[in-house]
Amino acid sequence: MTVTLFDSPVPAADFREGSIFRAALGSEFERLHPELQRRFGFSTADGIACVGTGRMERIERGPGVVAPFLRLGTRRNILFPEHGRDVPFTIANYAYRDGFGRETVTFVRTFQFVRPRRFDATMVAAPGRPGAIVDYLGTHQHLAVDLRLGVTEQGGLVISSGAQRVASLVGAPLLPAAVTGRADLHEGFDERAGRFRIRVRVTNPVVGLVLGYQGWFTAEYPRVGPEGVPSHVRPVRESFRL
Repeated sequence: MTVTLFDSPVPAADFREGSIFRAALGSEFERLHPELQRRFGFSTADGIACVGTGRMERIERGPGVVAPFLRLGTRRNILFPEHGRDVPFTIANYAYRDGFGRETVTFVRTFQFVRPRRFDATMVAAPGRPGAIVDYLGTHQHLAVDLRLGVTEQGGLVISSGAQRVASLVGAPLLPAAVTGRADLHEGFDERAGRFRIRVRVTNPVVGLVLGYQGWFTAEYPRVGPEGVPSHVRPVRESFRL
C-alpha cells in the first residue's frame, strides 16, 4: 500500500496531460533522436511502458569514504556501493497518476551484481517552474531533486540535477551542496548498434566522484493492461513536498 505525505491541499491546475519530458523540453523535444522521442514521449494516456535490458560496461565508485553512505542508501534503493564491469542491467519506465493525481514516470534501475541492487526514482513535472522536473529518490521519496533537461547536437538527452530537498520533512528543507551529489546523465541512440547508450556520473564538491556508470540497453514497449502499473516499481510512500 502506498502512503501519501502532504503539507497543503493539492492544486488541481498543476496536473497536466501528456509526457512530462515533452512538456519540460517544449519545442526542443522535436530535436531528440526519434528513438528517444519514443522512449520519453509517452504518458499514462498511451497505456504503454518502456523496459530496457542491457549491460553496464563500467560501474565506478568514489573514494572509500563514500562507501558507508552508499551502503546506507541501499536500504531505500538509493545508490549502492558495488562497482564492476559488464554488469547486467534493466530499467523500467512506467507512466501513471500518483496519489496526488500527478503525471508520474518511474525510473527503476536494477544492476545484477552478485547481490542485485536497485536505484529507484519517480519523476513529476515541477509546478510553476516551466522546463523543470522533480525527481523523487528511493522507495519512500525521502529526497526531492530538481532536474533540468537539454538536447545535444546529436539528438541525445542531457539531464542535470540541481537543488535537493528532504521531502520526508515538513517544509522540505534544502540540503547544502556539500552533502549532496550532483548527477549528470547523457543518453543517446546508437543507430549502428540499434541500442541506447547511457552515461551517468554523480559527483560531490568535496570528495569528487561518488558513483558513475556507463553502458547500453535495448528497449521494448509493453502494453499496460487493466491491472495497471506493477506495484514493485511504485514507491512505498509518496510525497507532494517539492
